[in-house]
Amino acid sequence: MTAVRPAEVDAVLSRIDPLRPVILLFGPDSGLVRERAQAYLKRAQAGSDDPFGLIRLDGDELAGNPVRLIEEASTVALFGGRRVISLRTGAKNIVPALEPVLAAQPSNAIIVIEAGDLKRGAPLRALGESSPRVAAIACYTDTDRDISRLIDTMVAEAGLSIERDARTDLMALLGGDRLASRGEIAKLILYAAGDTRITGAHIRAIVGDASNLALDDISDAALSGNGREAASTFAKAMGEGIRPDAVLGATARAAQALHLLRLSVEGGGSIERAIDGARPAIHFRRKPSVEAALRNWTAARLATAFVTLDEALLAARRNAALAPAIAERALLSLASAARRG
Repeated sequence: MTAVRPAEVDAVLSRIDPLRPVILLFGPDSGLVRERAQAYLKRAQAGSDDPFGLIRLDGDELAGNPVRLIEEASTVALFGGRRVISLRTGAKNIVPALEPVLAAQPSNAIIVIEAGDLKRGAPLRALGESSPRVAAIACYTDTDRDISRLIDTMVAEAGLSIERDARTDLMALLGGDRLASRGEIAKLILYAAGDTRITGAHIRAIVGDASNLALDDISDAALSGNGREAASTFAKAMGEGIRPDAVLGATARAAQALHLLRLSVEGGGSIERAIDGARPAIHFRRKPSVEAALRNWTAARLATAFVTLDEALLAARRNAALAPAIAERALLSLASAARRG
């Protein structure tokens, strides 16, 4: 079996192995597939001045003419050196094109295959994982460790530093696609140009989906009884173009989630255990506010609160002109109820 284990991936991609001239990259993270393919293709072409040394093939076209792959792999480069082939799969099966290449074992060709999320047993994946001539590398969604390393590397290369809390917030907004994560970090670095340190304010201003952080801040302030903070964060959200009904919807969902935690507490559990067992996990930055909210509310009162929020949400959607006022009044009313305990 030649499936490359996650711990070995960096080592395998760091050098050209003539005994494994075919690299099969696949998995749900298409951005990571693309990033690794580009890096390996660049490494394979290092030292070559041949403008025709890189051949790009389309998988669906190759399926209609499977002999082309062995022909390209067997062709002697015009200016000598290595023949490098980039192959991106499509909907059609390319196994018939790849089998002759593996059987012939061309001595001076490198083939990098970019595939989608191949399930175990899929013909291309099965061939790659069974052939000693192929390095089959699965590209899964980045872990927290991967994202942390990516942030640290890019920020350091830009000559910047990043605040600890800002870094944690940024990690919560990244993942799923490596190239998308790189793009967001690069955009953040450009926005912070001229400063020496990246802060939470930079992230809220520029990173995609950062509005989720603002919505959490509003709902946490209101549910924990901090009316002044709820009003302040709501005003900022309005200035950033977040819709009032989106704020009310997020706060209603937060109240429902809090209701489930409160039921756990009233069933005999502790507040700390309820928070630690929450799914999805509660960000450590939010824990003090959630703890305060759990102490301020009972399950019965929360059930009434999110019905009231739903009514405010409906009113805001029916009257867009008054939506900001309706939302702000609902949030302040919620904070006042929380303070009454």
